[in-house]
Amino acid sequence: MTAALVACLAGWGVFLLYTAFAMGWRGLGPGQDETRDSRPRFRPNEWLIQAGMTDVRVSEFVAVVVAVVLVVGTLAYAIFGAIAPAAFIGLCSAVAPVAAYRSRRDRLRTAARAAWPQLIEEIRLLTGSLGRSLPVAVLEAGAKAPTKPMRDTFAAAQREWLLSTDFGRMTSVLKAGLADPTADATCETLLIAYEIGGSDLEHRLAALIDDRNADLQERADAQSRQAGVRFARWFVLAVPVGMALCGMSIGNGRAAYRSTGGQLAVLAAVALTAACWAWASRIMRLPEPGRVFVD
Repeated sequence: MTAALVACLAGWGVFLLYTAFAMGWRGLGPGQDETRDSRPRFRPNEWLIQAGMTDVRVSEFVAVVVAVVLVVGTLAYAIFGAIAPAAFIGLCSAVAPVAAYRSRRDRLRTAARAAWPQLIEEIRLLTGSLGRSLPVAVLEAGAKAPTKPMRDTFAAAQREWLLSTDFGRMTSVLKAGLADPTADATCETLLIAYEIGGSDLEHRLAALIDDRNADLQERADAQSRQAGVRFARWFVLAVPVGMALCGMSIGNGRAAYRSTGGQLAVLAAVALTAACWAWASRIMRLPEPGRVFVD
């Protein structure tokens, strides 16, 4: 019975992973949830770009997840000596590569979000005081971007500008390479200002700088208020793991984990911990603006 349950859970997990990456389906149902069609579509390649992993294919990322599941499941079996807890813990460990990717992605997006006000300010100075054209000013400012993925994207945009001298195509390269809502809004604002022309470009850029700075300040305030909660979440995760290891080292604790009751207790504990962790992550997640004018 336990083996059949584990096999069903493993098969359902593989189905959810495949449909999420290959078809963009969300939720736990057997098909796409029609009520969520208005939400931004999940784009695996776009997420990898945002994490700076432009050379990593989706299939390679999935292979890493599968490898982590197998390794952690094997270690859990060596500790508990039971198939059901080991398989469930292995499946829960699938979130580790995703969490590491999300952490890297969040760091890069935070750095890019913080860099845009300074980049726009430099563009404003180059177009105003130094008399540069808007495309040249954008490329010169982008060459000093703080992160390598941003600099590489601006270099690709520069090649596109040299080949086509089309500012619209250049901004399309920037939006595709940066894959960021802030970059989308900035590029569209610059493109409209370039096409319309006029003498109020400096005022438009100043308004855009104020908007980006306000967004940064609001996010910084929200993250500072969450600092204590984030620490407590890690502490709550470490406590049951430490108690389990201590219990195994006392008397016949290891044998108790191999019993039917012990396996059920481990499954319930791991399930509750994973559910609380996912719930806490969801309620602490700051809202992300959707991308605009994306093909």
